[in-house]
Amino acid sequence: MRKKRWIALTLTMLLIMPSFFVNAASNSSSQGEQQTSGEMASKDEVVYANLQASGEVHNVYVVNYLNVTEAGIVEDYGSYSDVTNLTDLSEITQERDKLVLDAPKGPFYYQGNMGEQVELPWEFFLTYKMDGRDIKPEQLVGKDGLVEIIIETKANDQVDPAFFENYLLQITLNLSEEKFQNIEAPDATIANAGKNKQVTFTVLPEKEAELTVQADVLDFEFEGVEIVAVPYSMSIDLPDTEEMTDDISTLSSAIGDLHDGVGVLKDGVKELSDGMIQLSDGSKQFKGGMSEVAEGGGELVAASELMHEALKTMSQSVNGDMDELVLDDWQALEEGLAEISAGLEEVAEGLLVLSEHYTIAYNTLDDAMDAIPQAEITEEEIALLYSSDADKEVIQKLIDSYSAAQTAKGTYLAVKEGFDAVAPTLQEVSSGTKEMGNHLQLIADGLSSSLENIDIADAMQQLKDGLTEVATHYGELHTGIRSYTKGVRQLSDSYDDLHSGNTQLANGTKDLHNGVNELHEGTGELYEATSDMPEQMQAEIDEMMAEFDKSDFEAISFVSEQNNEQIQAVQFVIKTESIKRKEMETSDEEVEEEQGFWKRLLKLFGLGE
Repeated sequence: MRKKRWIALTLTMLLIMPSFFVNAASNSSSQGEQQTSGEMASKDEVVYANLQASGEVHNVYVVNYLNVTEAGIVEDYGSYSDVTNLTDLSEITQERDKLVLDAPKGPFYYQGNMGEQVELPWEFFLTYKMDGRDIKPEQLVGKDGLVEIIIETKANDQVDPAFFENYLLQITLNLSEEKFQNIEAPDATIANAGKNKQVTFTVLPEKEAELTVQADVLDFEFEGVEIVAVPYSMSIDLPDTEEMTDDISTLSSAIGDLHDGVGVLKDGVKELSDGMIQLSDGSKQFKGGMSEVAEGGGELVAASELMHEALKTMSQSVNGDMDELVLDDWQALEEGLAEISAGLEEVAEGLLVLSEHYTIAYNTLDDAMDAIPQAEITEEEIALLYSSDADKEVIQKLIDSYSAAQTAKGTYLAVKEGFDAVAPTLQEVSSGTKEMGNHLQLIADGLSSSLENIDIADAMQQLKDGLTEVATHYGELHTGIRSYTKGVRQLSDSYDDLHSGNTQLANGTKDLHNGVNELHEGTGELYEATSDMPEQMQAEIDEMMAEFDKSDFEAISFVSEQNNEQIQAVQFVIKTESIKRKEMETSDEEVEEEQGFWKRLLKLFGLGE
């Protein structure tokens, strides 16, 4: 091991000796000359931090790169415990936080150690588990089982937040395939790197993270976690949102059309609701008229019954002994016939008035029923309506009202023939009743005009025949009146259910109109909310992309803000200590390394302590 290091040292010496002698000669020739002021164009800082296995800071040092454009004395700033010139043998003078360097033209490197108490922009916490139990890092060496490494990153409030807000962390674990198998690392990229598996996590600026790596391990040893922090400068192409915004505009226009369509629907439902209210009012009037007709039917039957009995009595009377009839009886008969005729006239007029009222109520009902649309809504149309963005509850109300309206119309059409027959029947009965009354009046008038010169036998025979004919025909009329009033009663009772349905339908369409009105308001709000959706979406995309746009970030120095004018780039290289078996101590027989320049040279190439 030591031999290899000396071989590397020898090769290094061969490479750098010529330049060293040149620089030494240059420095020798310049001795005694007055020092002049140099000029530095820019500066870079690479911050190296060694962490303990659990994440605590062990030490921090910074390698500073100065771009010297004019040789001479330049100044830099930083709070270092000690500094090392990595370019030549010239001394670096420290005056508190100011460093004075006699730098040649070109790149100049020096290292400044910051010690253990330095705060990094991030806090790192590493925990380890073996077979599900927490375990100290040093106790993991040589263990077998299921190992879990958990890495937490958080912002350090004690440091300028510019680093946390603008720097990307790349966290890498190199795991030997001979020791680690079945590696699982959510959100990480796992790649082959020689005989190792390289597990890499990326933590974006302004983000804290908890990262986990899990694997089956044999004879645990671990090289440690490597963390690189650099300014976020990833190039992200903004997505082409034109097609997307066009689609959103189309959607917004469609919502506007839907809103207009719901407005038309609202107007149609309003007309339907008004028509159903008129239907309900007309149905109420018709129901009242039918009730009056049904109630009047009983009185009509009773009056007809009296009329029928009177005619039968008169007919039977004239079939008796005609000799017993005297003049007073003829006069009484004449008066009775006149009264019956007048009664039949009143019945006829009452039936006519009833027919007129019925016709008015029936026409109102018929107009309301005709107002119900006959258009059939198919299952496919209903399914299409359900698949839209309309309120499902409102749609259900609409369908229920449509079904109820079609049911009411169907029921009405089924009984319409019976309704149509009522008015003509009433008119026919009125006409027949009036004709019968006129006939009886003619008989009464005939009796009055012919009492002085009448042939009693012949008159009585004519009277007998006339009364018998009237009584017979009136019996048929009375039977018809009874059937009619019975039918009207049944029709009135049946119409109660239809009227109840009409009332419910009117209330349902009113609720439907309220629901559609709410739906129209909702589609209006939806359209208003989506009308500028393309602009909103573009603004959201711009805001989201702005989180990743760090193009306006200007680098700042980690070690001193007095360097900010010259600082060009700052990056961090952080590593946790490895978890391995301890190496055997160096033998006392090994040659002690030289001090001074040689020690610094070895340290520069990672060969020193």
